[in-house]
Amino acid sequence: MLCVALLTAAVAPIRDALLRAAGNMLVCEDRPIHADVIVISVDSDGEGVLEASDLVHQRLAPGVAIFADPPTAVDREFLRRGLPYHDAAAEEAEELHELGVTSVARIPRVVQGTHDEMSALRVWCQSHAVSSLMFVSTTDHTRRTRRMLRRALGSGAIRFAVIGSKYSDFDPDGWWLSRDGVRIEIIESQKLLLDVLLHPFS
Repeated sequence: MLCVALLTAAVAPIRDALLRAAGNMLVCEDRPIHADVIVISVDSDGEGVLEASDLVHQRLAPGVAIFADPPTAVDREFLRRGLPYHDAAAEEAEELHELGVTSVARIPRVVQGTHDEMSALRVWCQSHAVSSLMFVSTTDHTRRTRRMLRRALGSGAIRFAVIGSKYSDFDPDGWWLSRDGVRIEIIESQKLLLDVLLHPFS
């Protein structure tokens, strides 16, 4: 029994260190910069809204850009049947205004997904002469986001910083302690691995 207890005590710190390393593989944050605009990722929801508001009030950028939320085929069917459409972008814009952010722009997009999000961002930045931006995302998405931004915005054409919202639920140093943390770690690790395999030099 004593040997088992000693072995468990010795293995636990190594296990936890490996798990923390796995969690932090998803995280890659930059320091905030003074930028033309703060862009909130599609999937960061309230966490992104709160972080973007904080950055604006720190006078790091004059305003925020959010991605439009076009209705899907299912949404259009609900509309056809007379039900209201829940526009996530409209809700985010209202929240930002209530938090004191007066300048809120919408980035048009047609379809869903992070790759389409990046394509829409590139076109919008070019048409609005954006030379620098901060991109707010959930913490677990920051490393993959930085890789995708590098590809989408080009080398040095637009200066950017990836900011993980401090309001994100994901804890890279203790993700294995909750079911949601385990789910996020598994899904995002797979997405990051696929991105590395498809774009090894990003």
